[in-house]
Amino acid sequence: MAKTIMGKIRSNETGEGQATLGTFLFDCLKKEGVTEVFGVPGDYNFTLFDTLEQYEGVKMVPARNELNGGYAADGYARVKGLAALITTFGVGELSAVNAIAGAYSESVPIVHIVGSPKSQKQKQQKLMHHTLMDGDFDAFRRVYEPISAYTAILTPDNAMVEIPKAIFIAKQTQKPVYLSVALDLVQQPIAVKAPKLTPLKTSDSSLKSAMRHARKMLKAAKHVVVVSDAQVKSWKWQPLVRDLAQKMQVPVATTIMGKGGFDESHPNHIGTYGGPTGSEGIRKIVESADCLIIPGYVPSDTNTGGTGSELNAKKIIAIHPTSTVISGQTYSDILGADMLRELTESGLTAEEPIPAADYPYDSEAQLAGSHALTADEYYPLIQRLLQPGDIILAETGTFAYGMSQLQLPQGVTYIAQGGWQSIGYATPATMGACTAAPKRRVLLFTGDGSLQMTAQELSSMMAYGCKPIIFVLNNRGYTIEKHLNFRTPKDQQPYNEIPGWDYLKLIEAFGGQAYTQRVHTVGELARAFRDAEHQRSDKLCLIEMIVPNGLDAPEYLQQVSKEMERQEKKS
Repeated sequence: MAKTIMGKIRSNETGEGQATLGTFLFDCLKKEGVTEVFGVPGDYNFTLFDTLEQYEGVKMVPARNELNGGYAADGYARVKGLAALITTFGVGELSAVNAIAGAYSESVPIVHIVGSPKSQKQKQQKLMHHTLMDGDFDAFRRVYEPISAYTAILTPDNAMVEIPKAIFIAKQTQKPVYLSVALDLVQQPIAVKAPKLTPLKTSDSSLKSAMRHARKMLKAAKHVVVVSDAQVKSWKWQPLVRDLAQKMQVPVATTIMGKGGFDESHPNHIGTYGGPTGSEGIRKIVESADCLIIPGYVPSDTNTGGTGSELNAKKIIAIHPTSTVISGQTYSDILGADMLRELTESGLTAEEPIPAADYPYDSEAQLAGSHALTADEYYPLIQRLLQPGDIILAETGTFAYGMSQLQLPQGVTYIAQGGWQSIGYATPATMGACTAAPKRRVLLFTGDGSLQMTAQELSSMMAYGCKPIIFVLNNRGYTIEKHLNFRTPKDQQPYNEIPGWDYLKLIEAFGGQAYTQRVHTVGELARAFRDAEHQRSDKLCLIEMIVPNGLDAPEYLQQVSKEMERQEKKS
């Protein structure tokens, strides 16, 4: 009834012309381009939901649980730049911990808003539901401190300072932030206090010192290679890295975590570097270089092919968001974007031609055939059917390893949790990506085990008009885990088997409409892909890929398993 009488709130004002905490919060988010907020209602966040229902320009997209809502916010932020999530105190916010920790690990900015019990109850340390029954209402904020760039408890007195500050920090650090507000304070008028926020700036002296060192190193080098890594995507450095490669005329490899951060159709791109687990040709080019320029460097085991396989630090110019490390020497207070520009304008160019690219799925894809699906055939087919501008989500599992070796078309947004690797992430993240970019083609590649963890969001996607094309690899278990657990024979791992679901009937069970197809051969997969392309404008599409060999896996995953076993025997 109130909604009908009042209509939508168009600004940060109450009926009396004064801003409330809730409307100011949504004003700040809308100003940053956030037009959808994910979350799950609970009795301590009802005033946040009610305020949002009345607010014009930002809408609520409920998830089926808080974990999935966090994953959806992650996918949304990777496409749009910033996301917001609303959960309730205790039970809700703790359900979202894994998703927020993943966003912290992967450098994804999310504003996590928690509705808490009434302020007076907290002051009185009342024993309230959804608490630990000890009167400590700050316990869960402390849980979030290690996985958030900033945490704050909002009040009408501090909201005008704390909300812009938190959003500013989320953007500056590309990390999640945490804001908690009591149920009774959301709709209270706020005190007007102008925040003073100072953006980080590059130190001229530090930049000059770093460039002197870099020039000396580059002038002495005969073989220079750029390796585009994870934080290039987080910090939107793609144009800067492209300009650097073109001006210096040097080859560019991408890492597993950095995939999608450099245009793989560019003539300077040579492929994916994976250390001892990846292409031997790319490995030789990268590791034999006299100088490696690595923007957004994250030397994780995922990128280097295992522990003990790190690149030689003495040869590296590592460009981080707020510092640069050259041959192990750190130059602080340098914004990564400024360092990239300086290197680009240094006038240094390479003398050698760009090596030939190495893409393992460049063989002619089979479009027909009646034998069972295998990784050797369906990955080349997938590469062939991708289009410029696609949004691709690769689930942790065999798909993440196989998709990492594809050559992506121009303008593709590639989303995968290369570092955190939480199984089940990609399906809810797909809802977030579809919500952020409803006009782009969104493709999800997930496994049966992963889908069983977060399948509820198929319901959400159909309910809210998301229309991705979803590929479900049905190999009857956690194939990824079978390969990574090299210590136990693969037929003696009953814990890596899963129940058999009829994935096509999930659509009916969730009460939605979709194009569904079950395929057994590469020919059937090619036809289903084409059919889905015609259907996707009207509905979600789900293609179940039946792979009878439960151990079938891409060559890259098999190499990873062998290298892990070799490293363990060596240690």
